[in-house]
Amino acid sequence: MFAIVRKELADYVTSIRFVASFILVLLVSAAALWAASEGIRGANLPEGIVFLGLFTTSGTVVPSLTYLVSLLIPIIGIALGFDAINSERVGGTLSRVLAQPVFRDSVINGKFLAGVVALAIMVAAMLLLIAGYGLSMIGVPPTAEEIIRLFLYFVLTVVYGAFWMGMAILFSVVFRRVAASLLFSLALWLFFSIFILLIAPGIANVLVPTADGAQAELIRNMELQRMITRISPNILFQEATTVLLVPLVRSLGIVSQSHAAYMVPNPLSLGQSILLIWPHITGLIGLSAICFAASYILFMRQEIRAT
Repeated sequence: MFAIVRKELADYVTSIRFVASFILVLLVSAAALWAASEGIRGANLPEGIVFLGLFTTSGTVVPSLTYLVSLLIPIIGIALGFDAINSERVGGTLSRVLAQPVFRDSVINGKFLAGVVALAIMVAAMLLLIAGYGLSMIGVPPTAEEIIRLFLYFVLTVVYGAFWMGMAILFSVVFRRVAASLLFSLALWLFFSIFILLIAPGIANVLVPTADGAQAELIRNMELQRMITRISPNILFQEATTVLLVPLVRSLGIVSQSHAAYMVPNPLSLGQSILLIWPHITGLIGLSAICFAASYILFMRQEIRAT
């Protein structure tokens, strides 16, 4: 399997899509540094989380890195996986590979692992670029907790990208045409990114009407909207990264004034932040595992012919 991983990784790195993806990574890094240079001075961040402000501060026009990454990573994941299987099936190379003494599961495992490694390289390069140039810009070195939070953000981003790549590989196994797998992957990305935010208020208003204007109904309506939007892995990733990189966020739900009065206005510790987003982390890992498991099972059961 490792020979296939090396071969697939070499194909990824030398392909035009990897070059285009890496250019997007450089552009996003430059935009995030520009946004941080504009907004970090007025952010009034407490001591100990100033370095994290490079990744969470928005500018006057350009949004923060966390928002840009939530849009960029699905594109990279889909680009790495939408033609992983069907392109080789159409080209006739898949049957030739399986005619050799190679296990069938090694093919799909190698493609998935090579894509994850390529994705991890791009994410690591982006974080290191921002950290390096940002350090010279603000002159404040990161603390040990900030480094750990950034590492966890790196791992979470790779898991998030693995979900989209696994979903693209699944469509690549299901559909024989490359265009069909790409279109279905993009359609699902648009649904989770945009349309889920548009239909959630309508569903919530039907199930929990707020015509009376009572506070309890309004809270229930907002909680239902939030529950519906959390079907989207994009929302799970955005909320998890917000809590992880902004320790000042102490709750993801609706907090009443009576409860807010008892909250200590201090940044959460690393353990408390992880505890708050643990459902999001397990949800993203579970979705990634389900997508890859489905593509694995379908690929193992498919008939591969030479013609």
